[in-house]
Amino acid sequence: MFGIKFCYHDAMSDITMTHKKLKVGIVGGTGYTGVELLRLLSVHPNVSLTAITSRGEAGLAVADMFPSLRGYVDLAFSDPEKANLAACDVVFFATPHGVAMNQAQALLDAKVKVIDLAADFRLQDTAVFEKWYKMPHACPTLLADAVYGLPELYREKIKSANIIGNPGCYPTTVLLGLAPLLEQGLLDLNAPIIADAKSGVSGAGRKAEVATLFAESSDNMKAYGLNGHRHHPEIHAQLRHLGGQEPQFIFVPHLIPMIRGMLTTLYVKLSAQAQAMDVQALFEKRYQHERFVDVLPAGVLPETRSVRGSNQIRITLHKQADAGYLTLVVVQDNLVKGAAGQAIQNMNLMFDLPENAGLEVVPLLP
Repeated sequence: MFGIKFCYHDAMSDITMTHKKLKVGIVGGTGYTGVELLRLLSVHPNVSLTAITSRGEAGLAVADMFPSLRGYVDLAFSDPEKANLAACDVVFFATPHGVAMNQAQALLDAKVKVIDLAADFRLQDTAVFEKWYKMPHACPTLLADAVYGLPELYREKIKSANIIGNPGCYPTTVLLGLAPLLEQGLLDLNAPIIADAKSGVSGAGRKAEVATLFAESSDNMKAYGLNGHRHHPEIHAQLRHLGGQEPQFIFVPHLIPMIRGMLTTLYVKLSAQAQAMDVQALFEKRYQHERFVDVLPAGVLPETRSVRGSNQIRITLHKQADAGYLTLVVVQDNLVKGAAGQAIQNMNLMFDLPENAGLEVVPLLP
């Protein structure tokens, strides 16, 4: 199956029939994921932006910091202590790890749904969280109610959720790349799953660090996190859940000299059954009704620019017939499907809106 699937086309015509506007708050609106939320939500047909917080920029007009939003967002940043987040229907946390878990209970008590773009609700095991994030978990009792927000895998749970742990960018590429095989038990899990992943500099966040200065990151490429990356336990936990057994997982992330975009190459050993199957057809069938997952025809290789600025993820696969291995290449925009776009996709499901509402963005080219 080639190209984009318009499985929600008819639903789009009904969006304007819904008159209710969700009151939306964003905690941490000055980072890259925060401004990406603003870009997409400012034109969402069912959203009214209500509060955007920033401790350091309180009182500053959002459009003064981000001129691209002039004419789209007329709010000013508010102090987190003074913002009336309890008046919102849903609050997005585009904040560092550890912020959402300290505010989630009060918001839930006020009947406000929570979508956290950091790691506070991605891991169910508090010991693993505390090991990797070097902080105690402030609300472990809420973890049992938190849903891992990968719509293509957990759509039904997301629909009834009050709190979402939005997946990390690297995990989104790995898990959507491997889900059709893991769900059917078609991998030889005695062999390691290898993920060779590359991300643009925006994945490091909007902060001043030497490693992300133009003179340091431009015209350069480097691996990092070989001793352990924080997305490793998140991916490992989901691989174990999908595959039903403990996987061997090798993950090497790289920083590449571009602003946004992510390309992950996966190497896996197929089971004897899968080696005799048409895995291309398996992937096409699994994702045929998924608006934001595009399985490319055999032999077509995805490029990061083919998804830039969009909520699209594209996958290609190539069988190494003689060795019994499969190579998959997955691309996405790390700030959209890898963060803000996926968070909005989750919001749409939580409030029974068309899943593609506010996300019909054609990728930017050139």
